[in-house]
Amino acid sequence: MRKGRFYGERVNAAVGYAADERGWGVAYARLADGDRLLRVAFPVRRVDGSEREVGYAALAAVAHALRERQAGAVCLTIADRDLVDDVNGRRDLPEAVVLPYVRLRCALNAFAAVELRTGDQAGDLTQRARAEVALHVAA
Repeated sequence: MRKGRFYGERVNAAVGYAADERGWGVAYARLADGDRLLRVAFPVRRVDGSEREVGYAALAAVAHALRERQAGAVCLTIADRDLVDDVNGRRDLPEAVVLPYVRLRCALNAFAAVELRTGDQAGDLTQRARAEVALHVAA
């Protein structure tokens, strides 16, 4: 029985995200058809003062949300070249971000196929996420 909207399908999405210093984050994923926008709130433990752990946590949250919708494979486009290189190149990471990286890899391994690439399609989503985080901090 089909349970999700994407049962077994490949899902292409642009992803933008942001988080505050206290560890509350939000990610937006625009699905390739352009008509659907997925919003996912996520917690993140800020560890090294960079945005690396935010990106890892955001992509893991989006991956979990897409898996819950029964996506079989994903192609995620983000603006952060370093994060894409971390995942695709499997390069050495600072010790402080190894655990968030492992969580992301586990989330991505749930798919039959994963493509992670850079692109500017997520710029407006990142701005939207930053605005929501700023409002959350102000509240």
